Amino acid sequence: MPVVEMPQLGESVTEGTVLQWFKEPGDAVAVDEPLCEIETEKVTAELPSPYAGRMGEIHVSAGETVEVGAPLCSVETAESDVPSAGAAPPATSAASGGDRGGWTGGPMAIPPDERTGPAPASPEPTASSASASVRAGPRPAPQRGTIAVNPEPRTRFYSPAVNRLAAQHQIDLSGVKGTGIDGRITRRDIERLLERGDAATGSEPTSVREQDAPSVQRPGSPSGGVQSPGGRDYETVPLSATRRTIANRMQQSNLEAPQAWTMVEVDMSQVFARRADDSEAAEAAGARLTLLPYFTAAVVATLREFPALNARWDGDELRRYHRFHIGIAVASDHGLIVPVVKDAGDLSVVGLARQIADLAERARARKLTIDEIEGGTFTVNNTGTFGSVASKPIVNHPQVAIVTLERVVRRPVVVGGDAIAIRPMANVCLSFDHRALDGDEAGGFLAALKERLETGEGD
Repeated sequence: MPVVEMPQLGESVTEGTVLQWFKEPGDAVAVDEPLCEIETEKVTAELPSPYAGRMGEIHVSAGETVEVGAPLCSVETAESDVPSAGAAPPATSAASGGDRGGWTGGPMAIPPDERTGPAPASPEPTASSASASVRAGPRPAPQRGTIAVNPEPRTRFYSPAVNRLAAQHQIDLSGVKGTGIDGRITRRDIERLLERGDAATGSEPTSVREQDAPSVQRPGSPSGGVQSPGGRDYETVPLSATRRTIANRMQQSNLEAPQAWTMVEVDMSQVFARRADDSEAAEAAGARLTLLPYFTAAVVATLREFPALNARWDGDELRRYHRFHIGIAVASDHGLIVPVVKDAGDLSVVGLARQIADLAERARARKLTIDEIEGGTFTVNNTGTFGSVASKPIVNHPQVAIVTLERVVRRPVVVGGDAIAIRPMANVCLSFDHRALDGDEAGGFLAALKERLETGEGD
């Protein structure tokens, strides 16, 4: 029976979480019909069926995180092999449909590369792993009528995410009641424990069902507020896949890239004037003009003059790109996402406005594709939308530079010698990887960008 595995939804994606199943065992399945919804650190996507037939066994319950390549479900097709009478049982399992959470009644296969690592995410051992078990030597089979107990920690299968959370918070998984298939412990089960503050270091965790009791007021507590049954005045925040990826990428960027920062002050009067002139045409095209598309267009034009900033690392190799794939930082409820406007140099300001608005909307709705968040060569940030007047952005590794537009503030400035006028002023900040370029190139880029924004020339 064909098995559907966790796909690799992105070049650096190593695991995914099944959010929900659209099919149940026995349901009819057509080719390309969605089987389930998968969340990774980059995107949320529906998994289409590569086969036609009927839904077979579901191996991973909703809310569970497994590694890329782990079996998710099986699909019974017309071509599925049906063992003939008297045929030997498959070498992959001693009992068909055995308990995936524990002992199956036969030798438990452990692939050679997993004997000292986390328990495999696959609910059933594969044929190759079974043969590896034979080579390592069979384990004694339990006697009939007795309860089989395996002294090794692999007597229950846990996903990599569950193992990681348990190790991080020192949780004894043997005391946790799972809500997954056949009582299997899911990542969400562990997160519920952490949310309620019951996963104390070294303490015996209580079951998920027992965590439904409401928090209680502790008289005399310093805050006078509500505390958990464990007496804590804080809660442990479980990290989503997106949040973990942001944390890892930012740490990697700071550790690997020696980053420098510089800033210029820009008079945005010319940009406001251009936006007013373009508003009628933009409205007819169904685009909403903000300052961001003008800023992005100016950035792309300036990158043509300073190609050293339109680059990214590939291992130890530094690549400068001739096309401009501009990442646009978007804040969402589930973390920072950077969708990419491909070939931004070929778009007008109105075209940029429409693309940026579309990508931002779908980023917040988690409807982006992998292609739309990968391959960026330079990143533009717009922290001014939050009221920020100066910030130091972190380079979006493996790119080598990021620029941000801060809040436009109307204030008095000196113009035309000694005259004073009110102008819309904004700071433009640049962070760059000092391994890839020096202050001369970075400073030249910012100076040219400032002139282009203030004069409107050279776009």
